[in-house]
Amino acid sequence: MEQFFAGDYPGPAFEFLGAPHLGALAFLFLLNLFLIRFRNASDRTKTTIRWTLALILWGNEVAWHAWNYAVGKWTIQTMLPLHLCSVLVWLGAFMLVTKNYHIYEFMYLMGIGGAIQALATPDLGIYGFPHFRFFQTFTSHGLIVTSAIYMTVVEGYRPTWKSLWRVALWMNIYMIPVFFLNRAIGSNYLMINHKPPTASLLDLLPEWPVYILYMEALGLVTVLLLYSPFAIKDWRAQSNSAEA
Repeated sequence: MEQFFAGDYPGPAFEFLGAPHLGALAFLFLLNLFLIRFRNASDRTKTTIRWTLALILWGNEVAWHAWNYAVGKWTIQTMLPLHLCSVLVWLGAFMLVTKNYHIYEFMYLMGIGGAIQALATPDLGIYGFPHFRFFQTFTSHGLIVTSAIYMTVVEGYRPTWKSLWRVALWMNIYMIPVFFLNRAIGSNYLMINHKPPTASLLDLLPEWPVYILYMEALGLVTVLLLYSPFAIKDWRAQSNSAEA
């Protein structure tokens, strides 16, 4: 148990696409398949599922902060809940218990893309399976995706074209105070003040501030891809209505 929470983990480092990585992704995939079976469940059952997911998200995030504090890694430069996925963990859990549609728009259009990237290429370093950090990472990011899918498939929520505009507008507004806070305290939340010091996909892009435009373009493409099933569904419905 001591090694499970160790700050300097002596166990195996994280291995990209190793057996634990693939196993965690497979488990999350099966979890989503399992939960979508509750589309016709009672309201009481659906409420229980939403609260369970929310409490896991909140509990996991609290444990993440407690662990960082215990091992001396908690700093305002790295641990404030300002990164996109950190924000969506807290708000996503709130969405689950309140069924807030406007938060759902961000969970679906921004959360799925961002969390999938984090799941595919997690920044775990020395913290491989079975360290706490391994489980915490896949739980937080995995349940962001699961929460969005659950609200879409089981609860019947869906984004609209107006959702795209609202999400784009508020994300760009949100970046402004975060940028100036980063300058004030020496942080790099949202990775908008400079590229991260560790290797990342941003290394393939031009230097600051041009790479931010690339990030915006990538975000736009991701949002459009996530919205495309609904756009196609609406187009088919309009075509069938016109033919009738």
